[in-house]
Amino acid sequence: MAGKFPAPKRIKTNGITLEVHEAGPRDGQPIVLCHGFPELAYSWRHQVQALADAGYFVIAPDQRGYADSDKPADVVAYDIHHLTADLTGLLDHYGIDKAVFCGHDWGGLVVWQVPLLHPTRVAGIIGVGVPFLPRAPEDPIVTFRRMWGDRMYIVNFQDSQEADQVFAVDPARVFSVLMRKSSFALADFNKLPHEERVADLIRRVKAGPDDGELLISEEELDVYASTYAASGFTGPINWYRNWSRNWSTTAHVEQRIRAPSLFIKAGNDLATAAIPHIEKLMEGLVDDIEVREVPAAGHWIQQEYPGEVNAFLLDWLRRRFA
Repeated sequence: MAGKFPAPKRIKTNGITLEVHEAGPRDGQPIVLCHGFPELAYSWRHQVQALADAGYFVIAPDQRGYADSDKPADVVAYDIHHLTADLTGLLDHYGIDKAVFCGHDWGGLVVWQVPLLHPTRVAGIIGVGVPFLPRAPEDPIVTFRRMWGDRMYIVNFQDSQEADQVFAVDPARVFSVLMRKSSFALADFNKLPHEERVADLIRRVKAGPDDGELLISEEELDVYASTYAASGFTGPINWYRNWSRNWSTTAHVEQRIRAPSLFIKAGNDLATAAIPHIEKLMEGLVDDIEVREVPAAGHWIQQEYPGEVNAFLLDWLRRRFA
């Protein structure tokens, strides 16, 4: 672990309270780090101190539904409008006009929406593993169901509490299974039969760890496991239960990002790299985009290759926000 991870502060934003970890000088360029699923602000532990040491003011929330942050009961409270407003509310708390927003996985999906929904609050955008994806021509859940069936985890999450219950039985097992290097190279994965390529997280967790190398130490695994043992998985899964709602309620939003942007690609992330040159989906939609790649990286890129990710972050930030 790179340095001691800062203890959280409890901050009111957008009608709820979030746990927020902060580091670095208050007068530095603000950068908000947004974690994915099933992660925590702790997933940025290798980046927070490096950014702070370089003079940036780092704000890393445990987002709505996670850890000891508030967990509204209403599923709609986890839609994209609430999630992005939580972030701009943090800026209001600190008296910050604009920030760079950096997100991985679900956090990446959220930060790419901030310049669409709150364009005046954005200095820059960094997508780690996740590029800006153009709005789909149909409800994505309809597409996922047609392509992958009901066992695909995003589809399964929609109308079932199965994952909430299965994952809660043994959170340590969840992270021991998921936070591993992929046991497949992308080319070999693409040769598997269709049914074996379905992303069925429940099946994976029940089956137990494969032979991929665990990317986190036992100490780090315990941070995730103990946190989720106390907080549960329903809040995080509720983000997925708004996928259709997010699609339908943003139909009027112009799909154009004008803020300076960086995409750090994970070359062996089976979730995104299966789409060849996925970064090309941003052409004509993101005016000012740079793309960097860690070819061997799997899904948990900032934890698997922290040195490479930090170098890309610091280089881009130095050039664009000196």
